[in-house]
Amino acid sequence: MATMHVDRVGPGPLPRVSLVTLAGRALGAVPPPAQVLAGILSVQVGAALAKQLFGTIGSTGTVALRLFFAAAVLLLVWRPSFRLGRRAWAVIVAYGLVLGAMNLCFYLALAKVPLGVVVTIEFLGPLAVAIGGSRRLLDGLWALLAAGGVVLLAEGRGETPLDGLLFALAAAVCWAGYILLSAALGRHTTDGGGLAIGMVLAAMVAAPVGIVDSGTALLEPWVLAVGLGVALLSSVIPYSLELEALRRIPPKVFGVLMSLEPAVAALVGLLVLGEMLGSLQWLAVLLVIAASAGATRTARPQA
Repeated sequence: MATMHVDRVGPGPLPRVSLVTLAGRALGAVPPPAQVLAGILSVQVGAALAKQLFGTIGSTGTVALRLFFAAAVLLLVWRPSFRLGRRAWAVIVAYGLVLGAMNLCFYLALAKVPLGVVVTIEFLGPLAVAIGGSRRLLDGLWALLAAGGVVLLAEGRGETPLDGLLFALAAAVCWAGYILLSAALGRHTTDGGGLAIGMVLAAMVAAPVGIVDSGTALLEPWVLAVGLGVALLSSVIPYSLELEALRRIPPKVFGVLMSLEPAVAALVGLLVLGEMLGSLQWLAVLLVIAASAGATRTARPQA
């Protein structure tokens, strides 16, 4: 909630509006669908910006910087308590390990595969969670659509390395686990403390790999500045926008809007990185979007 700071000067109060208040008011004036789309765009621009660092510090160095700065920001914001029970710690450790692995796999895939293709494949993770265990015919249709999209991506991959696609699939598996662990994290911790600690653990997973691969190049001032920008664009800004949007729109509407992420990723990859997708790849993106949106709209409440 935004706060109003009031300083008393003379006989009456003189309100002084904080920057947090002004930012909250400005954010609240934006329609929720626009907030969701802005969050999606922020994530994908952050990924495109991160790819610009690959030539200097590699994909592992980039993910190490992103998670380090994201952890630092979250620690400053939430100031979590480390006095937690065993079950809470077990969930947080698992969450942090999966979060670190998911980011490593995503960036390793991004180093070899166009952004739109990586995000499309990665989206199979939340789709699997949405329809997992269901025996309904309609959910089977969404699964077939998504599978068709994967087949088309494989057919239209051209010279795209197979290991890049496998890293993207691994990121999808990690994303599914991340979703399930996020739910458990919400049950065992309060506010964003668990998230902050989990992000620290994720950074500890990625940092050794990034340091070994990149060495002192990580300490270049311009690299640190871009790394901070990646962390803000890929984590802090979209999380804030999405949380604000979820306060004002139903989760199903939010899920359908989020289904547009593969298309936004493909467009950002084209406009920012010059990554051209073939007709089969664009069709695959559309199939996965349709499957994700359909599964979200028809999901049962407990899903």
